[in-house]
Amino acid sequence: MSILQRTIKLVLATTLAIIIADYLHLTYATSAGVIAILSVLDTRKSTFAIACQRLLSALLALSIAIALFYVFGYHLWVFSVYIALYVPLAYYWKLETGIAPVTVLILHLFSEKSISPLLIVNELSLLLVGAGTALVLNLYMPSKQKAIADYFVKVEEELKVILCRFGTLLRSGDGSNDGQLIDHLEKTLSEALELVYIESNNQLFQSTNYQVHYFEMRREQEKILKGMSESIQKLNLQSQENQILAELFERTGQQISKENPANDLIVAIEDFLEHFRERPLPVTRDEFEGRALLFQLLGDLERFIQLKVDFYDSYKP
Repeated sequence: MSILQRTIKLVLATTLAIIIADYLHLTYATSAGVIAILSVLDTRKSTFAIACQRLLSALLALSIAIALFYVFGYHLWVFSVYIALYVPLAYYWKLETGIAPVTVLILHLFSEKSISPLLIVNELSLLLVGAGTALVLNLYMPSKQKAIADYFVKVEEELKVILCRFGTLLRSGDGSNDGQLIDHLEKTLSEALELVYIESNNQLFQSTNYQVHYFEMRREQEKILKGMSESIQKLNLQSQENQILAELFERTGQQISKENPANDLIVAIEDFLEHFRERPLPVTRDEFEGRALLFQLLGDLERFIQLKVDFYDSYKP
């Protein structure tokens, strides 16, 4: 939520809450505006959750305060005992978000020196009006689906570039590497995930699990790419295996889109492993180290592809 959107919602929530409280002839009507200010949060789910927590917190606080005021009267030390009992219990039951606004409502009882049913209903009504107004205003949240769709395309393009770059490096036998590509992908994924988490928390009844899981899957793939990058930096010998593995990287890049199940790539890796087993054993130390690095890269590529296959199997039509 932008600062402008938040400001507009705070102004409307505060004003409407006080107007509604006045219309209902509630005493301390301005308290409804204060509760509304505290209840306008960044997402629909958080606003709804806070409203529920504050209602439960109010019921807890009223139970303690009514019992203490009824038995001991309206003295400052009694209010202090209320605080001493209510605060730790609120934290214990994870209702601490209601401590400040609910204690303001209890102070109304303390000031009025009354625990009449009418006054208690008044305080609960103030809470419901304030939190309810904030919740209604937060039902409007601008959709981020267009931006998320753009991130789908952007992430897949960046993955394709990195995989094809790996293929080029394997063909040339040059271990030099451009780590900035992976760093940029990491930044893009962080931005995408931040966006889909916000969108997910703005959906009370719909689900955006697909989007969350998709970008989390891509983030796991990005971590594997970092390991591949380190291996390629150490690989300086050209060989027939280099060329085959380069082709696998390039094929993976071409099949990176979310609609492609990539099952045939797993088969291609199995074929390459069989080719590895049939090749003559390395003779020199450099050949042995090169073969070991290629085998490690192949294993990393298989894990990279398997993440995509598992994701596709979970969400296939």
